[in-house]
Amino acid sequence: MTAILDVANLGHRYKEKQVLDGVSFSLEPGEIGCILGPSGCGKTTALRLIAGFETPATGTIRLMGKTLSEPGYALPPDRRGVAMVFQDYALFPHLTVDKNIGFGLSRLPRAKREARVAQMMELVGLTARGAAYPHELSGGQQQRVALARALAPGSGLLLLDEPFSNLDVGLREKLALEVREILKHENITALMVTHDQHEAFAMADWIGVMADGRIQQWDTPYNLYHQPANRFVADFVGHGVLVTGKVLNDHQVGIELGILNSHIPVECDTGGCEECVRSCHVDVLLRPDDIIHDDDSPLLVEVENKAFRGAEFLYTLKLPSGQRVLSLVPSHHNHAIGEKIGIKLAVDHVVAFRRD
Repeated sequence: MTAILDVANLGHRYKEKQVLDGVSFSLEPGEIGCILGPSGCGKTTALRLIAGFETPATGTIRLMGKTLSEPGYALPPDRRGVAMVFQDYALFPHLTVDKNIGFGLSRLPRAKREARVAQMMELVGLTARGAAYPHELSGGQQQRVALARALAPGSGLLLLDEPFSNLDVGLREKLALEVREILKHENITALMVTHDQHEAFAMADWIGVMADGRIQQWDTPYNLYHQPANRFVADFVGHGVLVTGKVLNDHQVGIELGILNSHIPVECDTGGCEECVRSCHVDVLLRPDDIIHDDDSPLLVEVENKAFRGAEFLYTLKLPSGQRVLSLVPSHHNHAIGEKIGIKLAVDHVVAFRRD
């Protein structure tokens, strides 16, 4: 299948600072991608280059096989066939919902324009609010208007710049799932940038974790969580701690809590290290879902801290050596700080990094 969006070896500088360095990824028709990373990592610059607001120093950007950007050349934004939803929605305050949505359809005959606007309002669930002004809408409704306006012209690619950052935390994941459903229903290819992994996981088929202008790993949300490519990805995606381990053989690593069996060879660096496979010391990533609370287990640890999350507690547990692990436990197991509780290991994906 031919890629809708193809970004190859993208690089960009601001004066002496290298903002992007060798960024490459692609999206096929109907796929939703996300660039995820902390502030200042370069993700917004990548989006601006794809939108055509800036020209890359190196690399190429192609949409449906057509070159949009390369060094010294950038097709103007209005000729790219790319739509964008901005962080602040950029709605016109003096226009009603239906007029905002129809703003980019002025070249269509009136009947077709009105039909398209009605179709978009139904798609985003705002059929009854066509006469309302932006200030009369909730943040989530404004976000849907911005989405409908971007989708109305039928562009080949939708870009979303931190689309949920202005919403309350409780609404973000819910809206992300709703937007994903809309995009999938319309078979829209989209790319968003965000610093929030919950939004990324709720929205995207593919996520690129970015740091220092480079994509550290471009993968599915599942693989990013269970098979992180390096320490940065392991630390940035999800909760987890690193505990000391020792490689016993090419499929086992021992830690304080017991022996972990891996479905893939345990490697203590990116190239493997056969010469030290039976003595290599590693740091092993343990996620909260790797540690299961079990009252019948003889393996006891101390509750050092806990965070109530409604349906569950996130416990910080202190091992006899002083090392700490995390565990998600159903909230009816309300143990006191300082109490000893039983745990067992349930590690299906062994992730180990060479110990410096």
